Amino acid sequence: MRHLDLNPLYRSTVGFDRLFSLLDGIAGPEDNSPSYPPYNIERLSENAYRVTMAVAGFTEDDIAIESKENTLSIKGDKKQDGNEKADNFIYRGIAARAFERRFQLADHVEVTGARLEHGLLHIDLVRELPEAMKPRKIAINSGGQKVIEQTTA
Repeated sequence: MRHLDLNPLYRSTVGFDRLFSLLDGIAGPEDNSPSYPPYNIERLSENAYRVTMAVAGFTEDDIAIESKENTLSIKGDKKQDGNEKADNFIYRGIAARAFERRFQLADHVEVTGARLEHGLLHIDLVRELPEAMKPRKIAINSGGQKVIEQTTA
């Protein structure tokens, strides 16, 4: 029997979680593969999500966030100071390498804000359905007949 690995879809999409949860139940247990930088995708409410990335050592100037055509791109490029030389470190365990992470966003998912605090980058997302796509209640007209008038030319 073939196993379908849905982890790449979990790691790179936001807003499709119901579909992937159903498929994941069929596919089997998930495989936790390491990635840099580590991140979480949280569901805060029915239509609100948060992507949190561990970006220790990066400043706001080192990180660029772009949302374009249902894709959220996060790029980090640490600018080297003259003060940090490789010779000064005995052990360097905090990675400061450049990265680029992309997430596919579901339709109508928009980025509402981002903040960097305590080495964590928080990106807030919300799904806002247009009025035309929201469910609406249709009144039932009982007892009366509705007459449709036609105009003749």
